Amino acid sequence: MHGLITPVLIPGLLCTAELFHDQLQALCDLAVRDPAVNAPEVADTLSCGSIEAMAAAALTATKGPVVAIGLSMGGYVALEMARLAPDRVQGLALLSTSYKSDTAEKRAQRMATIKMAESDRFRGVTRHLLGSFLSPTALADAAMVARVLRMAQDVGRDVFISQQTAILNRRDQSDTLAAYQGEVMILCGLLDELTPPERSREMAALAPRADLQLLPEIGHLSSLEAPQAVSNAVIELLQRA
Repeated sequence: MHGLITPVLIPGLLCTAELFHDQLQALCDLAVRDPAVNAPEVADTLSCGSIEAMAAAALTATKGPVVAIGLSMGGYVALEMARLAPDRVQGLALLSTSYKSDTAEKRAQRMATIKMAESDRFRGVTRHLLGSFLSPTALADAAMVARVLRMAQDVGRDVFISQQTAILNRRDQSDTLAAYQGEVMILCGLLDELTPPERSREMAALAPRADLQLLPEIGHLSSLEAPQAVSNAVIELLQRA
């Protein structure tokens, strides 16, 4: 497919464009330098009730070839974009994410957080999740914690419940990943508890053209904790795609 390539950044659960603050800047700079690359877009993950709807909206919001860059829930959306439009999605950056449906244990945990949010204890949910979102070093960084809590507040309780429900109902993307012929960059922090590095290794083994990057001392929100490494990896992927 010909035409300028558009990087599409897709935030994770309880996250806004702030999740990709540094990558947005790096990609805007790249668009100035490289005539083959459009300025980046951020997908809408706040007003759709399913992963498929988020993916369809992201595809509709752009024209021509795209590289889908998703973190965690955003990775589920990126894979769904590749399933819906493999001809348009020229590359996939799968950050701190998975390709499988939830296990029974994970489903139960998700449903418990939904219940907690419905019972009006939303602030409790976000503080409760912090330990699994961030590495111990990042958790000790007051500015980093404030950024994460602010994103959660901006997303709000109703969207959190809607996003968790969308994640619960997502499909297994093993077949999508195995069939996908575009360039894939898979990145994960070695301290990621939510989507452990083992998932990333499995995805790299499944995808025909995968580059795997595992970052030491980094937790789940890799784009915030290792902004330079993630920006570099995304730019390398765009140049390959």
